[in-house]
Amino acid sequence: MVAIFLVITIYTVVVINQHGMGLLEVFFRDMLAMGWPGQFNLDFMCFLVLSALWLSWRHDFSGAGLALGVCGFFGGALFLSVYLLVVSYQVNGDIKVLLLGEKRSAVA
Repeated sequence: MVAIFLVITIYTVVVINQHGMGLLEVFFRDMLAMGWPGQFNLDFMCFLVLSALWLSWRHDFSGAGLALGVCGFFGGALFLSVYLLVVSYQVNGDIKVLLLGEKRSAVA
């Protein structure tokens, strides 16, 4: 998780320095062009949606869960790598609790 966070952070800083903050324009323009870069962006956006839904669901669609979902959608792997690292320590590496949350893992 630390390696993912560091690689994405460094890469993002370099891209911002070279190209500015125009991500959304490029992202959606590629999708509208109906080429391979757009296909990749659409596929990636679906992963972001799944990440956001999982985070929100894991936290029972509470206010905090919805906020985490928004962070997961817009923060991508940068956010999710930190979230998974922190929560994996909080649950002492118990993958069942990590994936399902406290309440669901106690029932399952």
